[in-house]
Amino acid sequence: MRKLVYFIAVSIDGFIAGPDGSDPTGPDGFWPVAQDYIQHLVQTYPETLPAPARQALGVTAEGTCFDTILEGRRTYMNGVDAGFADCYPHLRHYVFTRTLTESPDPRVELVATDPVAKVRELKREDGKDIWLCGGGELAGALRGEIDRLVVKLAPLTLGSGTPLFGRGAAAFAPMLYDRTDAVVLDSGTVFLTYDKKAGGDA
Repeated sequence: MRKLVYFIAVSIDGFIAGPDGSDPTGPDGFWPVAQDYIQHLVQTYPETLPAPARQALGVTAEGTCFDTILEGRRTYMNGVDAGFADCYPHLRHYVFTRTLTESPDPRVELVATDPVAKVRELKREDGKDIWLCGGGELAGALRGEIDRLVVKLAPLTLGSGTPLFGRGAAAFAPMLYDRTDAVVLDSGTVFLTYDKKAGGDA
């Protein structure tokens, strides 16, 4: 069965974006994006680079981890506002929203139904793993379905912003994970991989 993987950049103090939820890696962003960080993505997770970055870097590799991406509306609209209605045309693209009624791109499928039910349906299909890209609200709703966390721990603190699992989106429910990989980059970012323990409730 396919895994749901929350592959996300997070600050030392647990935030994935600033208070307004805008793209922290965009032109006006504050997130540190060093050369070795980009190289690691190219070599290990090329499918997680958006199409403009793939084109600029000459990346054509399909990737070995994901063939499907899930986004909440706010995360998706960051790309739309930057002029890209589908930043990931190389992946099956689902956006969870109850407010958007028409997709800005025919390749992007809008999902207004229960995200848990949709994820369970996708997990039963054949294919590579499913990338939960964000944002925090959607991650909070899907927390119990997340099989693996790949946390790109950045060397910065924000003080406030969008938490890893959104503001009040997830109920208090301790879960245990095994750390299965750790890659430390010279620029300071640490890629940490955690797999949920079988019966992983604490």
